[in-house]
Amino acid sequence: MKQFLILLALSVGGCLSTPEAIAPSDGFFQRMSTLCGKSFSGKMIAGNESDASFATADLRAHARECSSQEIHIAFDLGDDRSRTWIITRTDKGLRLKHRHMLKDGTEDPVSQYGGDTSSAGTLVRQEFPVDAFSKAMFTKEGRTVSNTNVWAFEVEPGQSLVYELARPGRLFRVSFDLALPIAGGNK
Repeated sequence: MKQFLILLALSVGGCLSTPEAIAPSDGFFQRMSTLCGKSFSGKMIAGNESDASFATADLRAHARECSSQEIHIAFDLGDDRSRTWIITRTDKGLRLKHRHMLKDGTEDPVSQYGGDTSSAGTLVRQEFPVDAFSKAMFTKEGRTVSNTNVWAFEVEPGQSLVYELARPGRLFRVSFDLALPIAGGNK
């Protein structure tokens, strides 16, 4: 009986002192939220000949709009400020959308593409396989090569933020230095 009570006390005590586990997607979103209000310089770390403009341009990420459900990160390619990544919490994980704007301020016909996480991911990395909406849009716009895209973000607080596009025969990665935020860069 004494052994039973000791085991019971250890079991109950262990349950009471164990913090509630956080879902990887929630922890990842919390990590991304620490970027809000800040801007960072980046560089292309993987790409091919079609990415020449990324290899030589001033790359910047600006976490401008943040809420408890959504984070908007503007991605500048030199003077081209037409791209925004939108990460949204969903009932099952996270969603990534890419918003592209034209110079006249209207939305590009190739915009709002992305996908939802299909696995738990980790606190550091979340992957977003292409969704049905994006496949239909890519097909309509003659970009069927993108129908197998998987996008990913990796975040190591105080170190780096990495954006990735991968598909068979294609890998594109940009890394942003979180250790050195750009002063006054989030305008």
